[in-house]
Amino acid sequence: MSERENILDRIRAALRVPAPRPVLHGQVARGAYATKTAGHFQQWLPPGRKLFTEQVELFCDRSAELKTDFHLVPSLDEAEIVLAQIAGAENWKRIATHSGPLTDAAVSRLGLPTLNTTAGYEVNELEACDAGITECDALIAQTGSVIVTSRDSGGRALSVLPPHHVVIARREQLVADLPAAFVLLQKKYGANYPSMISFVTGPSRTGDIERILVLGAHGPKKLTIFCF
Repeated sequence: MSERENILDRIRAALRVPAPRPVLHGQVARGAYATKTAGHFQQWLPPGRKLFTEQVELFCDRSAELKTDFHLVPSLDEAEIVLAQIAGAENWKRIATHSGPLTDAAVSRLGLPTLNTTAGYEVNELEACDAGITECDALIAQTGSVIVTSRDSGGRALSVLPPHHVVIARREQLVADLPAAFVLLQKKYGANYPSMISFVTGPSRTGDIERILVLGAHGPKKLTIFCF
């Protein structure tokens, strides 16, 4: 048998195995298929935690592994104080942000020249800012990730172009794992999802060259998260 026939024979054998029934956009998996699918993916995911204190501990551990600076603070005022200290230590000259209850309060305390992406912006000006300060949709304890969207985090570029991305979140936005995060997004947006949903897991990084980790390769070199 030729190599061509060998390949075609393997394809024919594979086609005889039924594929899982796909779940269409807008539908929810039900019954045995949903249970089987969730269990199937769970084997590749880190174990989740149920209690809030456990979720915070896990998020702290993941942040340390990812080189994310995570601050659990008692109040927004405390977050603003620490943020001002960071701005002074890094000598920020100009920051970028978007309109929101958390970002508005934090930015006003800094007293720095500010580019607000809600009102429109020039890409070069945004890229020249020292930091981008955003809100988020959720924090995921399981992976140490932040969910940002084009609708609630200042558009597509604010979390990407400035070299330091700062996220301000509330404690109730911390969820246990990825399935819980997707449930949260579905409840919040229904069928009207934002045009961009991004899972930010640590600062931008690459290890392509000789497997040496380099931060800031394709986006922010620093990621700081405040949770109050």
